[in-house]
Amino acid sequence: MQSVNFGDKMAADGKCGVRQFSSGALNDVVIVGAVRTPIGSFRSSLASFRAPELGAIAIKGAVEHAGIDPAAVQEAYMGNVIAAGAQQAPTRQAALFAGLDKSTPCTTINKVCASGMKSVMMAAQSLMTGANEVMVAGGMESMSNIPYYMPRGDSPYGGVRLLDGIVHDGLTDVYNKFHMGNCGENTAKKLGITREQQDEYAISSYKKSAAAWSSGLLKNEIVEVTIKGKRGKPDTVVSVDEEYKKVNFDKFAKLATVFQREGGTVTAGNASTLNDGAAACVLMTAAAAERHGVKPLARIVGFADAATDPIDFPIAPALATPKLLKLTGVSKDEVAMWEINEAFSVVVLANIQLGEIDPAKVNINGGAVSLGHPIGLGGT
Repeated sequence: MQSVNFGDKMAADGKCGVRQFSSGALNDVVIVGAVRTPIGSFRSSLASFRAPELGAIAIKGAVEHAGIDPAAVQEAYMGNVIAAGAQQAPTRQAALFAGLDKSTPCTTINKVCASGMKSVMMAAQSLMTGANEVMVAGGMESMSNIPYYMPRGDSPYGGVRLLDGIVHDGLTDVYNKFHMGNCGENTAKKLGITREQQDEYAISSYKKSAAAWSSGLLKNEIVEVTIKGKRGKPDTVVSVDEEYKKVNFDKFAKLATVFQREGGTVTAGNASTLNDGAAACVLMTAAAAERHGVKPLARIVGFADAATDPIDFPIAPALATPKLLKLTGVSKDEVAMWEINEAFSVVVLANIQLGEIDPAKVNINGGAVSLGHPIGLGGT
């Protein structure tokens, strides 16, 4: 039997073989298209759409925004946290429903609230190394369609207990066996962040979102969702976020704490909500963007991850930020705007405190508390 070194054979054939993605300078990566659907309230305007269907709308809109042929997209990554009920290969569905070529490889990413962001980071890595030149990345979630679970096996006497898929697979700290809101409470106590501070922050988030919509600032990032009319009724077009309008500031201080009744600080008002929506970006190497004749919206300079004890997840951004600043050579004072996920108001307040960040630069158009938080698209 003759042994053949595949790498040597490739080299002899004039091909790069295994070395083609591992040498030379990294490619510059740019974003050339970016849109999102409106964010629908729980069991409201977008509830008739499964996550892949919302993802398809976002992908199609992003490709159109970029002004490229859908066939140019070489691979797609989309975040989706709870795929139960969404059927097989959610990102594959979204890509094909959006009109991407059937030959487009697709991968679904689950990093909980950072799923959308991680999909963009992974796409950027693929482009930087030369594995691809044109990609789609984003995130999608239909929390309205996440099912209840019934454990398999013989049904016990007295009935079967149903599990809420949202809580069981999306919002539970499995290590401490409690809702992630309790992690927020833990951080609030450690850092001395009060209920009043969280309420004040949440109210400001709602006001900033309302102002951003009133000024038309958010309109350009939206791709409309059309709901077909039934029995001869006209179609309904959803073009605006729902959640930021559903607030009564007079009741904020009266809301009960949710996760810790005695001495708790996190309420339904200062936490994010359950929502439906999707977002997508088209990313290219700078060379590909020039070749396709498209104008970049932004350049991806760098990215970083960090992890800590699961109960301390609210402070993870404060650990990732110094790594990113060091990696990119950017000073904190040079950053003009910070976006910190508003899973709970305490998360943003904790990272402002630990990172010594100017609050005026943080979430200037509101965030997940007021706009809504379909968890799979977080960070897109």
